[in-house]
Amino acid sequence: MNTTFICYPKCTTCQKAKKWLDENAVPYEQRHIAQENPTEQELRQWIEQSGLPIKRFFNTSGLLYKELKLKDKLPDMSYEEQIKLLSSNGMLVKRPLLISDQKVLVGFKTDEWETLT
Repeated sequence: MNTTFICYPKCTTCQKAKKWLDENAVPYEQRHIAQENPTEQELRQWIEQSGLPIKRFFNTSGLLYKELKLKDKLPDMSYEEQIKLLSSNGMLVKRPLLISDQKVLVGFKTDEWETLT
């Protein structure tokens, strides 16, 4: 299984998720979300594969989200505008992301991640 773990290393939730992956011997390739932003194409694919609404991919508790007042702006933005915005800065994207051939997991919830093992 080809699995990519997209995270921000200083994020405590990402650290917990990484520890969980290591403890459960899940092989993965790690990618730093701020150094290597997800592209528009990747985001479209992940959103479609996850079956989740695009809003779930926004880091709503992040400083940048709050600074840009996205809570008020997102409802008036088109899907394309939201994709462009998400791909413009990795810090806007909810993390960690776990991308495999079968699944896309957004955020770290142990019960969801246990479906991988």
